[in-house]
Amino acid sequence: MGTADARVRRRRDLILSPQKGSRVTEAPNIDKSAIRDAATVIVLRDRDHRPSVLMGQRGAKAAFMPNKFVFPGGAVDVEDATVPFAAPLSAVCTSRLIDDSPLDRAAALAAAAIRELWEETGQILGQPGVWDAPPDNWRDFAAHGHLPNAAPLQFVFRAITPPGRPRRFDARFFLLDADELASDPDDFSAASDELVHLQWIELDKVRAFDLPFITEVVLAEVAARAADLNPPASVPFFRNNDEESLFLRLYGRPLSD
Repeated sequence: MGTADARVRRRRDLILSPQKGSRVTEAPNIDKSAIRDAATVIVLRDRDHRPSVLMGQRGAKAAFMPNKFVFPGGAVDVEDATVPFAAPLSAVCTSRLIDDSPLDRAAALAAAAIRELWEETGQILGQPGVWDAPPDNWRDFAAHGHLPNAAPLQFVFRAITPPGRPRRFDARFFLLDADELASDPDDFSAASDELVHLQWIELDKVRAFDLPFITEVVLAEVAARAADLNPPASVPFFRNNDEESLFLRLYGRPLSD
């Protein structure tokens, strides 16, 4: 059985027979209407010439954004807060992630971004390293001999799903240069079946695809930053709650000298 098939079967078995250390995010007693922390990865390729982004299509029966072309990403798992990094997030990104968020959330968000990128595309953002008893939902990643590498991730956008949707997420979007991948960017053989039609789409052609509104907004930010390797001066934040919708900017907390 291939790696992707094994991962799908393991995730199915964990849902049916949850054990210690297993994923619990799909358990029937979880309130799926509650806002959940999530991470999304925008992988940008050939940014100096004809920049393109890695996207896939969600299934027609998906509860959240069916049939839409999206970036790889998903909800944070409890175990994501415990994984070791080969290199951590930059201080700037960490500072902005904890702006208007719990202090302990940054590392888990970065880990979730790397895990979801691996699960949905088979791409590895990591460095060679040895794990000590990886969590169940990280075993396939660990089996490739890499520790997650958060250093190349740039926090560039945040948005909360508006009220009334079947799923609501507090999503943090991370920009990643494809040159930082430890895997072949054209090899999707290890991907799960959560996204289909995985492909690199040129930025000037991506709007021809069926995109969620928030993805179009994020793509405009990405296009403006395609040739800039530095972190943005501030991070846009669409905060949608039951009272109001606000467009804010996250500047981060003061960094220590």
